[in-house]
Formats: sequence, structure tokens, C-alpha cells
Amino acid sequence: MKNNREKNRFRAGRYIWQPGGFNAFIPAELPPEPRLGMTSELQGLLERASHALGQLDGAVLTLPNPDLFVLMYVRKEAVLSSQIEGTQSSLQDVLSAEAKIYSPDRPKDVREVINYVKAMRYGLERLKDLPVSVRLIREIHKHLLEGVRGSELTPGELRRSQNWIGPGGCGLGEATFIPPPPSEIPQALSDWERFLHGDDEIPVLIKVGLAHAQFETIHPFLDGNGRIGRLLITFLLVEKGVLRKPVLYLSHYFKQHRQEYYERLQAIRDEGRWEEWLAFFLQGIAEVSEMAAVTARRILRLREALRSRITENLGKSAGNGLKTLEQLFESPIVDVMSVKKLIGTAYPAANQLMKRLTELGVVTEFTGKKRNRRFAFKEYIDLFDSESVRSTERLS
Repeated sequence: MKNNREKNRFRAGRYIWQPGGFNAFIPAELPPEPRLGMTSELQGLLERASHALGQLDGAVLTLPNPDLFVLMYVRKEAVLSSQIEGTQSSLQDVLSAEAKIYSPDRPKDVREVINYVKAMRYGLERLKDLPVSVRLIREIHKHLLEGVRGSELTPGELRRSQNWIGPGGCGLGEATFIPPPPSEIPQALSDWERFLHGDDEIPVLIKVGLAHAQFETIHPFLDGNGRIGRLLITFLLVEKGVLRKPVLYLSHYFKQHRQEYYERLQAIRDEGRWEEWLAFFLQGIAEVSEMAAVTARRILRLREALRSRITENLGKSAGNGLKTLEQLFESPIVDVMSVKKLIGTAYPAANQLMKRLTELGVVTEFTGKKRNRRFAFKEYIDLFDSESVRSTERLS
């Protein structure tokens, strides 16, 4: 019994004393040895998570022109993942910044969230030519930290100095976890990359859960490791065909259970408790997939209701109204000039259209000004901006 406990304790790696006077963790290769114990509980969670992801993928693909709606899911994930790292910006802040609306009250860290959105979109585009790899994560990391907090910490470059995890301002002596030293990073990442693309029979969601935890343990950059690690989940699910669109905001679950998230990762390193981490991870996949599928269903209902409202009330302007509605699903904050360019009419006609859409309750004018007015697609934003989406509703 004692021997089994010792084997399990070291199945994720070992703490090795370093010349600088501290213990750094050197990860073992994946998959874990002894092999994962696929208990009935873990198997049940795997089946639930796989089913929920399949339902989400199908729900999004039932939406007309799904790509119109993907950007809001991406923004949602960007906001939540960045909030885990201490940013204060909300989804509304991000949308306002994208629409170039200045506000003295807006958190200064909104650029970090916008960078996350750009990094995800860049990475998804690169996946067409480049698999998830060390090269890809370095490119994404460069985009993530460009011009924001951490930009002085060699964006896109693997670290050449020791880092550590712990309370703000703590030193190595007070660290809760010390990742491998820089000399170990290239080999650890090489082993990790080989595992990603190895020919094995490990279920995809189990593999993604293992890969995420291992990346966080390696902690290969001086800053941005948490955000890159969470981006990787989406990239791997898309690359392996589990999701055809990046519509999973798993950071909602990680943020909601932030302390447990960190504790589960640390229990892997200290005691080799991979199965408990995977149960936590799969539970998150299932819960958030179910919530996101509900959001997809609500989008469809909202779109159908508003299309009917516009068609029945706008007469000859209905065509331009419907065209503007579609644009609002991608860019939920607009001004009259952007609508003018979209529908190709004179300014007065675009202005009149926005007045009619406001009267119909499609958009809300929120500046209170007579000039440079901005309109928000509030019903749509609220579908994503709520911190809690009811998950009791199910797709029929």
C-alpha cells in the first residue's frame, strides 16, 4: 500500500533541489504512470462532457451564419480568462473600446482583454497551417502581451530565468509552487508536444485535460502562462474536431471555482492526483457546454423574434433593418456612420433607420447626446454579460 502511494506521488514528476537553494518541480512525461484509473465516476463525467460538447457544437451550427456569433463567445472567454489574472474589464468595457468609445471610468486593462481576443483569432487562423505546437504558442504569446502589462517580459520567448507562483509580491522562499528551471523547459515542452500528437487511445477530452495541466506546470513564459494555457484548451478542441467553432468559455467555470482550480493542479504535482483533476476538468466542460448551448438557443430565438418585428414594422426599410440586425450580432455597438456604410445610403436615411430600430426596442441609444450617438444591441449583450446563465434549460 505504501509503495503504491509513493508511486502515485511521483507520477507527475519530482521536486529537485536547485543550486539557488530551492526545490523546483521537474515534470514527468505524459501520459501518467501508473496509468490513469478510469473509474465509473470518471467515465460517466467523460460521457457527459462529450455529449454536452456535441450538443453545443450542433446548437451553434443551427444558427444562420454561425461565424457572426462566434466573436461574442470568444470575447466572453477573453473577459473571464483575463479576470482570473486580475483584470477588471467587463464585456461591456471591451465592446465599448472596440467601438472606440472613450470613457474615463473604463479600466485601463481593457487592452489586455482585447489582446486575448486577437490572440485567439490569430491562433485559430494559424491552425489552418500549423498544428498546436511550441511554435504556435510562442506566436500566440507574442500577440497576447503586445503593448500591455508583461510586454517587457520577452513576449514570444521561452523564459531564461526562474519564475514562481505565489501571493503577490512573494519571493522564492514564500512560493506555493516553483516550476522547472529554464534549462529544463525545452525538453519538457518537446515531451509535451510529442504527447499532443502521439498515436494513442486516450480520449480527446482526457488528453486535453492532461495537456492543460502539464502546460501550467511547465510555466514556460515569464508572464501570461495562465491565459495561454486556457487558450490551448480551445485550440486543441478545435484542432481535434471536437468543436468546429470556438464557442466554449471554460474560464467561466475556472473563475467560479478559482481556488479549487489551483488546488487541483497543485495536488497533481504534490500527490499525483491526476484523476481528481480530470474529474474537475470534465465537470467544467460539461457545465459550461450546457450553458453555452442554452445561449445558442436564446440567440436563435432572439434573432427570429427581431427579424419578425423588423419585417412587420419597417415597411420598405425592412431590408436595411435586417441587414443592420445581422451586423449587430457581430458588432453589438454601432453608430450612424457605420450603419450608413453598411447599407450604402445617405446619412439621413441611416439616422432615420436607427431611430426606428430604437423605437422598436432592437437597439438602445446610450450616450444621451445629439451628435456622435452610439447604439447598443443590449438584449444580445445581456445574453453573454450575465455572470450566471441558467443551465436548467436544455435543447429540445
